[in-house]
Amino acid sequence: MVVAITGGSRGIGLATAQALATAGATVAIGDLDAPPGWLAGQHPAVRAWRVDVTDQDAFAGFLDQVESTCGPLDVLINNAGIMPLGSLGDEPASVAARQLEINLHAVIHGSRDALRRMLPRGRGHLVNVASQAGKVGFPGAATYCATKHGVVGLSEALRAELRGSGVAVSCVMPTVVRTELATGLGESPLVRPVTPQQVADAITAVVRRPRFDVYVPRSLAVVNRLLALAPRALRDALLRISGADRVLAGADPVARAGYDARAVPGRGQDAMADRPRERERP
Repeated sequence: MVVAITGGSRGIGLATAQALATAGATVAIGDLDAPPGWLAGQHPAVRAWRVDVTDQDAFAGFLDQVESTCGPLDVLINNAGIMPLGSLGDEPASVAARQLEINLHAVIHGSRDALRRMLPRGRGHLVNVASQAGKVGFPGAATYCATKHGVVGLSEALRAELRGSGVAVSCVMPTVVRTELATGLGESPLVRPVTPQQVADAITAVVRRPRFDVYVPRSLAVVNRLLALAPRALRDALLRISGADRVLAGADPVARAGYDARAVPGRGQDAMADRPRERERP
């Protein structure tokens, strides 16, 4: 089985690459950053390419290289994503655009390029990593939530489009995951973090036996059903009482500075450039 993973050099992607390689898959990592050197040494079946997933031609070229080197693509795991935080009113346009490019647009054109390879063969599997933020809107992360809602909607539509084609679609929706992306977040009894390995194990299981909804932890499925049935006022009250509405909005910006600088290079300069200038007074 040949599996391509975007954003595979760290966090969920890296843990998934390890788990799938250990399970016997041939794994191709596509990332702006090179994966740790020991990974290829430990798993000879793991290969890596430097690719910017926001560049459609580069993404298609990555899949070309995977197929020419490893064989026909069986599974594409759209995992690459970023999560800058802050109120929408203070968010630079460039930061919003960057999230849309990586979190949503790349999933769309990556899925399209993979389908062009899979559909003629009558087999394949798209695994889109979304988030619990694709089901609930959290203050402090409006654009991020919008991108993950988009991934969930895209996956739902593709599932309907591809019915009977032999190509499966899975949508992975974890709660907060203990990676660099979650640095400095607030806490809540209702939002219990999981490890990258837990998400990787869930992805590995669904690659072996495809199904659409993949919640990590599985208890999130029940939580989402209950929230969907609750009246809006009760749902809002539960989020406030539990502190879930402060998990992202209450993030420590100082603790997250290093992550933000890597996720959106030049964010500080972008913020100044996007800030409206005061009119000169006569």
